[in-house]
Amino acid sequence: MSGGKIRQILLLTDGCSNEGEDPAAVAAFAKEKGITVNVIGILEHGAAREHGIKEVEEISMAGGGVSQVVYANQLSQTVQMVTRQAMTQTLHGVVHNELRHILGEEQEMEDLPPDKRGEVMEVVDELGEKISLEVLILVDTSASMKSKLPMVQEALSDLSISLNSRTGGNHFSLFLFPGKRKEVEKVLDWTPKINSLTGTFNRMITGGVTPTGPALKAALYHFEKRHDRRSLIEYGEKEGPFEESGF
Repeated sequence: MSGGKIRQILLLTDGCSNEGEDPAAVAAFAKEKGITVNVIGILEHGAAREHGIKEVEEISMAGGGVSQVVYANQLSQTVQMVTRQAMTQTLHGVVHNELRHILGEEQEMEDLPPDKRGEVMEVVDELGEKISLEVLILVDTSASMKSKLPMVQEALSDLSISLNSRTGGNHFSLFLFPGKRKEVEKVLDWTPKINSLTGTFNRMITGGVTPTGPALKAALYHFEKRHDRRSLIEYGEKEGPFEESGF
């Protein structure tokens, strides 16, 4: 969490990356930067399923996030659940660290009386409604994901609607990988709503390799650029590696 915000990368993939850096290593670096990496594995029955599950779990574990494996027809509900579960998990971590600072290293939240624990949970719930949320969504558009993309679009629109009830601000950004001409393509920059994507997925061309590691790296850079823009201008730093590719 940074500056009163929860920052998440939400990766939707079939868990079969095959080009570029190790995605788990990039996810671990994102976690160090205060960005949680959550992964939804949209898998099918078959030989690649076990490999896909393993990759999904490794990325989310390294990124300090939540993972869930689903079939495409369960996707909409799962996207909402994972996003909110990850928010709560992040807030629990923040509150837990604050409590340890107040109570001392030897005491845990479980040591508190039940009524005090209840008060802490109320604080977590309240923060979850009020704190700003930034979600950068990474969607795998490799050939094996072709039939799942219409349901991905529906799930993301439902996510936007479900989070609109929060009093805290929501901002979304959407990247696809592989892109038409490069490893990663930005489709939507930061916006409060993602239901502007109507029809986008229907026009997409799927295929090619699955550069999950480079996609996570691009997502991380996009977060850093958003939050460090003023300092970049102030110190006149050169554009980052993805700026030259249109990010």
